[in-house]
Amino acid sequence: MEFSAQQLANVLNGTIEGDASVKVSNFSKIEEGKPNTITFLSNPKYEHYIYTTKADIVLVNKDFKPKQAISATLIRVNDPYMALATLLKLSESHKQNPVGINPLAFVSKTAKIGKNVYIGAFAYIADNVTIDNDTYIYPNCYLGPDVSVGSNTIIYPHVTIYRECVIGDRCILHASCVIGADGFGFARDENGKYVKMPQNGNVILQDDIEVGASTTIDRGSMGPTVISRGVKLDNQIQIAHNVEIGENTVMAACTGISGSTKIGKDCVFAGKIGSVGHISIADNVIIAGGSNLTKNITEKGSIYQGSPAIPIGKAKRSYAVFKNLPELQQTVYELQKEIKELKALINNK
Repeated sequence: MEFSAQQLANVLNGTIEGDASVKVSNFSKIEEGKPNTITFLSNPKYEHYIYTTKADIVLVNKDFKPKQAISATLIRVNDPYMALATLLKLSESHKQNPVGINPLAFVSKTAKIGKNVYIGAFAYIADNVTIDNDTYIYPNCYLGPDVSVGSNTIIYPHVTIYRECVIGDRCILHASCVIGADGFGFARDENGKYVKMPQNGNVILQDDIEVGASTTIDRGSMGPTVISRGVKLDNQIQIAHNVEIGENTVMAACTGISGSTKIGKDCVFAGKIGSVGHISIADNVIIAGGSNLTKNITEKGSIYQGSPAIPIGKAKRSYAVFKNLPELQQTVYELQKEIKELKALINNK
C-alpha cells in the first residue's frame, strides 16, 4: 500500500517540511535510499547521507538542523527510531495473515483453540493445550501436553514448547527456540556416575516477550523459570533452570545465564555475557559485552565490564594498565638489571 507524507505525519503526530503529497510504499536504509521509500535519520554519524539519499521521505528529530539543502520531504518527530517502529507495525498490519488450521496439522481432541487461530502444516498440538484468540502457530511447531499460549502471540516454525509451559499474550517466539527443555541437573553417586535429577518445574513467559531464534529457556528443577513482562531475548541465548528475569530487561546474542540467577528489571546485557549460578543482579544494571558475572551486583543502575566483571570505571583503569603490560614488563626487567648491578657495585666496595 502507498501512504502520503501527510498521512504518515498524521499517524506520527509529526510536522512536514517539503511535499506533503509525495507517496511511498516501502522502507530503505538512508545510505541506500531509493525512490518511493521512506527512511530515517537517528544516528548523527549518518547525517551526510541525508543530503544524497534518493528516498522520498526522511524521518528526523524535531530539532534537526540541516547544513545544506535536502531534496527529500522531512517529517519531524520526537524520536525517528520509535516513529519507524510505529510505521513498520502499521505496514505489517496491512499484510495478509494466514488463518485456520491446516489439515496436515495434528490437534488433540482435548486441546482448546480460540478464535482466529492459525495452525500451520505439521504442527503438533498435544493433549489439553490451550491457545487463545488471534494466535499464530507456524508449521512444524510442537506444543506439549498442558501448554498454555495467550492471545495475539506468534510462534514461528520449528519452535518446541515442552509440557506445562505457559506463554503469555503478545509474545513472539522465533524459529527453533526451545521453551522448557530439562535443566542441566545431575548428582554424582558413590561410584562416580552422574545421575539425572528430574526437572519437575516449568517455564513461564509473561506478556509482551520476544525470544530469538535458537534460544533455549530451561524448565525449573522445582518451580518455574520466570521471564517477566516485556523482556527481549536475542538469538542463541541460554537461560538455565529456575532463572528469574525482571521486567523489560534485554539480552543480546550468545549470552548464557546459569541456574537460579535472579536478574532485576530494566537491565541491559550486551552480547556474549556469561554468569555463574545463584547470583542476583539489581535493577537497571548494564553489563558490557563479553563480560563474565561471578558475584552479586547490588547497586541499582551500575555498569559492569570485564572477566570477571567489575565496575566500569575500575575496568577502564585496569585496561589502561593491561594494554601497556609488555612495556611495563620491559621496564621491570630493566629495573631488575639495574638493581642487580647496583648490588654488585655495593658488594664490591
